[in-house]
Formats: sequence, structure tokens, C-alpha cells
Amino acid sequence: MPIRALVVDDSAAMRTFVSSVLESTGEFDVDEVGHGFEAIRLLPRGDYALFVFDVNMPDFNGIELIRAVREQARYSRTPLVVMTTEGRLGDVERARQAGAQVVITKPFTPAGLLEAVAQARALGGGD
Repeated sequence: MPIRALVVDDSAAMRTFVSSVLESTGEFDVDEVGHGFEAIRLLPRGDYALFVFDVNMPDFNGIELIRAVREQARYSRTPLVVMTTEGRLGDVERARQAGAQVVITKPFTPAGLLEAVAQARALGGGD
């Protein structure tokens, strides 16, 4: 049975890229949304075993989204990868403090994304 994943990024091109990489493994079934508020609405309906969030989004950013997800008991240890275009130490540290297991800097390769996902799953208790 595929692993349910949720990809959140305000860039449609990045969402498509990440979803395609994950789905190409045959291991993931991916939902995609463009904003943090949309993600929050999906959480009760989904049974997600992996999250991939962008940091820099309008209105409800990735750090706020991580915190909102981690407040839910069912998702407190779900593997979570954060994508950032800046890779600034402050963003990386804030993402980790909020509950991200792995931070990956854009642009990245498909192999780099899959490595980040594998690391997050190992650290987050994913299957």
C-alpha cells in the first residue's frame, strides 16, 4: 500500500516536481496544495505518513505550518522535510526547532529529495 504524502508549496512547478519524484518510486501517493491553510484543512481527512513543506509561502509560512502539524498528536512524529530557497542558518534552525527532521535547499535533484525523505523517515519514525 502506498505511503500517503502531503506536499505544500506555493509554486505549482515545485509541487509538480516533488510529487513526480515521490510518485515515480511507486512508494508514495501524493496530495499537493499551494498554501498552509489548505494543508491544515486536509490534515483531519488524510492519514499522512510524510510531509514536504516549503518555508517561504505567503500568509501561512512553512514554519507556522510545521508548528500547527506538530501540535496534532497523530502527526507529532510524522517524517517532515522542509524545502527552502535560502538555506540561511536561521531558517534551517527555526525549521528544525519547529519539528522538521530534514531541511533541503532548492534547487535540488530528484536523488537529493529522495535522500532527504529517507533521512526524515529514519529520524521521524516513518515506516
